[in-house]
Amino acid sequence: MTGVGSSWSDAVVTTEGPPPAADPAEADPALTKQDFEALARFRFGIRRYLRFSEDTVRGHGLSPQQYQLLLALKGFPLRDWATVGELAERLQLRPHSTAELITRAQKQDLVRRVPDPDDARVVRVELTGAGEELLARLSRLHRTQLEHMRTALSVPIWHDEM
Repeated sequence: MTGVGSSWSDAVVTTEGPPPAADPAEADPALTKQDFEALARFRFGIRRYLRFSEDTVRGHGLSPQQYQLLLALKGFPLRDWATVGELAERLQLRPHSTAELITRAQKQDLVRRVPDPDDARVVRVELTGAGEELLARLSRLHRTQLEHMRTALSVPIWHDEM
């Protein structure tokens, strides 16, 4: 089910192939040395990117979690706002932790809370102009870094797929 009322993960996550076996080690053939090297190389690329991201956003006065909050808001499907619960799901945080993160970002004039015009129980979280500008600047830096790391962040090809 997708749409405005469904969760973000419902709108994006797809499953291909049969469900995984209860114990993946039983279903997969033995991993080779090349498989381990590919996994390690991929994991190293992920860590390098995350380190770049952490250092970059801190250099612009944000915590990595605040950047993720701004990105989750701007990238939310089909609309320009999200609820605390939706953001908690996207950020994989508890709702009260997400609310605290939003409060800190609000104090920096990066986001605002506004009442939903259709449902008084709902509070929308939106980016401010300052939040939009900072997110755009940071996202351009992240996109450039991803372009440089394209090979390192490619999903490994396993020995049994060759």
